[in-house]
Amino acid sequence: MRLAIPVLAAAALPALSPGAQAQQQQQQPTAWSQFPRMQLERQFAGPLQDTIVQRWRDPVDGTVCYIYLPITAAHSQPTGSGYVQYGANTIGSISCVAPPRPPPAAPAPPPPQKK
Repeated sequence: MRLAIPVLAAAALPALSPGAQAQQQQQQPTAWSQFPRMQLERQFAGPLQDTIVQRWRDPVDGTVCYIYLPITAAHSQPTGSGYVQYGANTIGSISCVAPPRPPPAAPAPPPPQKK
């Protein structure tokens, strides 16, 4: 399966009911520095000047993602939650491909027949 979506934090979050939103706001926010990391495998020059394409791999399931982004992107000062805000269309895009599935195992040979 191939997936191409803009990299937007709000788009990646599921829609929450008002009650769930209030409960989430009461919880301690997760620090960005504590999120797990993908492994950067390669970096390429992008099609436009001062852009790059990076290939990242999920160490858990092997999914490979290609991220197209500018070399620099302006953002706000950290908010009260510690996160920054990026302006529209400054981050880039991402395309991910699941790893190939292994071929199905061959069926076991039937047991020998007695005569």
